[in-house]
Amino acid sequence: MSDPAPDGLMPFQAMEILKRAKAMEATGRTVCHLELGEPGSPPAPKVIEAVTKALPQAQGYTNAKGLAELREGLSAYYSAQHGVSVDPDLILASMGSSAGFILAFHAAFRPGARIAITRPGYPAYVNTLLGLGFGVAEIPLTAANGWRLTGAEIAATHAASPFEGLLFASPANPTGATVDREGLRDIVDTCARLGVRLISDEIYHGLDYRGPSVSALELTRDAVVINSFSKYYCMTGWRIGWMVMPEDLIRRTEILQQNLFISAPTLSQIAATVALGERDYSEEQKAGYAANRGLLHDGLSTLGFALGEPSDGAFYAYAGIAKFSNDSLEFCERMLEEAGVAITPGIDFDRVGGQGYVRLSYAGKRESIELALERMAKALR
Repeated sequence: MSDPAPDGLMPFQAMEILKRAKAMEATGRTVCHLELGEPGSPPAPKVIEAVTKALPQAQGYTNAKGLAELREGLSAYYSAQHGVSVDPDLILASMGSSAGFILAFHAAFRPGARIAITRPGYPAYVNTLLGLGFGVAEIPLTAANGWRLTGAEIAATHAASPFEGLLFASPANPTGATVDREGLRDIVDTCARLGVRLISDEIYHGLDYRGPSVSALELTRDAVVINSFSKYYCMTGWRIGWMVMPEDLIRRTEILQQNLFISAPTLSQIAATVALGERDYSEEQKAGYAANRGLLHDGLSTLGFALGEPSDGAFYAYAGIAKFSNDSLEFCERMLEEAGVAITPGIDFDRVGGQGYVRLSYAGKRESIELALERMAKALR
């Protein structure tokens, strides 16, 4: 499952594990799905209701930037949640954060530019950059610092091998690490001093367990901000996200959207507009994740996995497996075959040091996590 393409593109191992798990389920076996960062609950009921009502009429394209109602709703969101004023004309609805990354890379950087990412980090970052012909600089993070990025680490990597952009997420995938306001200010100021364009991946905003999420927009208007309705709003399959662009990039981004994607899906934009007003529902789901977070952390620790403090945000545990294996892919394959538990190997997120780690999602149902812990306990005896 790990054969790379000639240009370094690697399979998305979480999806490879899912594919194998689905094949097992087709034979009648049951699988506990802890491999994907996918909420176990559907969108808020009012979201489904609004889409059902809109379905007969909502068949055409929208403006390339997106529905005015959605962009105005997002502008109000930034005012209410972050205390910042954002012009709706600087907001663009995208086909999930994935399309947002593609638009951001092409809008902000020349062909072949080098973009820095953290290691460990979301595997689609490096694979998307390589697939689009951009260069990649990796900034290694450590468990000793809680997997948190610092300005000093950015500057040290830049001094050794300069790069034009930095793609950074807080909360982060796979570690759940977050930086506080001063930590984010350090990153923003370091990028400004080095002339590096910051892309702030804020897809897990709202899913912070130690304080409110801090947006880069609170500290700078030169950053590209990417967010999504997938995680906090439980809308993964709807493929709807958004971007907030600096003024110097918004027209170029709009033109790229017109030609690459035309517009985000109309029904998904309608759903997203309603979802913005359903934060109470999202907070209920977050409370469930918080409970699952403690359950999974304690259970894994008891089994012998190496863990620091529970994750700051998102809904993942990034766990060391040194007690059991030095091959994360083999370990995950064994857990799937022997225990019926689907988890993601650390090599998905860190091609250098990921062999000693696995990622487990606690976004699903509590019952599935409890069963997964029971099954792994038997398999690891």
